[in-house]
Amino acid sequence: MSKLLVVEDEDKIREVICAYLNKAGYTTDEAGDAAAAMHKLASESYDLILLDLMLPDEPGESLCGRIRAVNPAPVIMLTAKASIDSRIRGLSAGADDYIVKPFDPHELLARVRSVLRRTDASELLADRLSYDNGRLTIDSRSKKVYVHGQAIGLTPYEYKLLVVMARNPGRSFSREELIDLIMGLDFEGDLRTIDQHVKNLRHKIEEDPRNPKLIMTVFGTGYRFRSRS
Repeated sequence: MSKLLVVEDEDKIREVICAYLNKAGYTTDEAGDAAAAMHKLASESYDLILLDLMLPDEPGESLCGRIRAVNPAPVIMLTAKASIDSRIRGLSAGADDYIVKPFDPHELLARVRSVLRRTDASELLADRLSYDNGRLTIDSRSKKVYVHGQAIGLTPYEYKLLVVMARNPGRSFSREELIDLIMGLDFEGDLRTIDQHVKNLRHKIEEDPRNPKLIMTVFGTGYRFRSRS
C-alpha cells in the first residue's frame, strides 16, 4: 500500500487526515512544518505528499519546489485560500492537485486515489517537460514555453491553461472547470470564452491548429491534453 507524508501545522487537522488515510489502508508519516518535512524526505521515500499551503516556517509553494528536488512523489496542496490565483500558483509550483479547506475527508480520499492512479512519478522531477517528441517544451522554472526550441509568447491565461492541462495528461476538463481554474470562480462571462483561449493556444503550439495533436476536444464536455510522448 502507498506511503504518504502529511505536512500540516494544525495538529487536529493532521490527525484527522492521517486517521482517514490509515483507515483506507495507507501508511502515513507526519510533519508539522517545512523543516520537519524536509527532514523526513531526506531519509524516507513517499508515494504522495499532502502539503499545507500555509506553514509557519515557509510558504507551501516554495517548499513544493524543494520537495521536487529530493522526491518525485505527486503533491496535493491543502489550502484555506479559495482564490483561483492561489490554486494556479500551487499548480504552477509543481502541485498535481489541490483541495480547499474545510474539506470532506471522503473527497480527500478520492483525490488521493485519483492522483495516485494518474500520476507517473518518474516524470515529476523534470523542470523541463517535453511533449510531441520534444517539439513542445514547458520550462516550469522560467515559465517559458518553446516550440521547436524557440520561445513563444503566451498570455497569462494561455500559460495557465497549458500548465493545468499538460500536468494532467489524458484528463478531460469541462469548460466550467477550466473557467474556474483559469479565469476565477467569480467570472460571469460566457463559458465559450474558454473556447477562444483554446483556439488561440492551439495556433501557437499546434503544427496544424485545425487538426490538433496536443489539446484535444472532448465533444459534449470540453478538452483534454493528450498523453505524454
